[in-house]
Amino acid sequence: MGHSLVAFIIVIGVLVFIHELGHFLVARLCGVGVQVFSLGFGPKVLRKVYGRTEYCLSAIPLGGYVKMMGEEPGAELAPEDRHLSFTDKSLGKKSLIVAAGPFFNFFLAIFIFYILYQFSGIYLARPVIGEVVENSPAQSAGLRPGDIIREINGEEIESFEDIKNMVSKGDGSRLEIVVERESLTRRMALIPEKRPDKNEFGESVDRYVIGILGSGEIFHKSLNPFQALGMSLSDTWSMVRLTIVSVVKMIDGSLSAKNLGGPIMIAQMAGEQAKAGVVNFVWFIALVSVNLGIINFFPIPVLDGGHLLFYAIEAVTGKSVSEKLREKLMQFGAAVLVALMVFVFYNDILRNFNGG
Repeated sequence: MGHSLVAFIIVIGVLVFIHELGHFLVARLCGVGVQVFSLGFGPKVLRKVYGRTEYCLSAIPLGGYVKMMGEEPGAELAPEDRHLSFTDKSLGKKSLIVAAGPFFNFFLAIFIFYILYQFSGIYLARPVIGEVVENSPAQSAGLRPGDIIREINGEEIESFEDIKNMVSKGDGSRLEIVVERESLTRRMALIPEKRPDKNEFGESVDRYVIGILGSGEIFHKSLNPFQALGMSLSDTWSMVRLTIVSVVKMIDGSLSAKNLGGPIMIAQMAGEQAKAGVVNFVWFIALVSVNLGIINFFPIPVLDGGHLLFYAIEAVTGKSVSEKLREKLMQFGAAVLVALMVFVFYNDILRNFNGG
């Protein structure tokens, strides 16, 4: 438990710091004064003032905040400080400051993936056939175990993943395949067939397949800086897409909300990944960072997305949301977040009680 708690504090500390650093840096770039930069909420455990800003470490490590000058409408400021007021900045600058927090979470994930790929490379499955399924297109075409697939439709095949991508991209059309067998090159043609399968959410889907399984042979590939950057961007986008689709499926009921986890589950997973090694642990930080960025973009008052919604309304109508309505919406948003927190805590406790 102690191991998981330390791992949890490290994960949350890193993510909150990066998130609030985004708000802080862009606020300063936009000419807004920052009064407080705090990691954590509640009583201040450590505090240090540099220039106009008080940097704090607070007692409750479940978040953080950046308090900007003039952030609250009607806040009193000395005349010489009016130029540092957040409220007096343009809608564009205010939107950039608010959006910077979630975007910095995405940047963190990209950076982590880039470092991992640049220094560790990747491991891929060799495009070697280990098994040919009975009565499949592959068997009809004459493919055999041990064959190495070198090309499909004129495109070079580097890994078994490339084969899956080419079959999927072909959408059932005829495939011209070049294989290497006993040092000899052979050309074959086949048409994939559609078969029932399961996607990452356990839903039944139809996929095009040719009827082969890989041999399980793995090889290491080093990446140059551009390849590492491309893969880090691709992986971050895949995480964003998967998270958004998961949320949509929970809303429409096709995916159980019991899959939602809270601090307890994060702590347990962080502890497990920390035990598995540094690479697994920092990869987990990237995953949670992407999720945190997406959550903060939800159009719920109190979250960054809620503030961006207010600015969007102001941009369209030409009038800012009234202070009274804003206060009511913020209270509603806070209630939604509290209810969600209670729900995920309940899920965590139920999951542990059931041993699952």
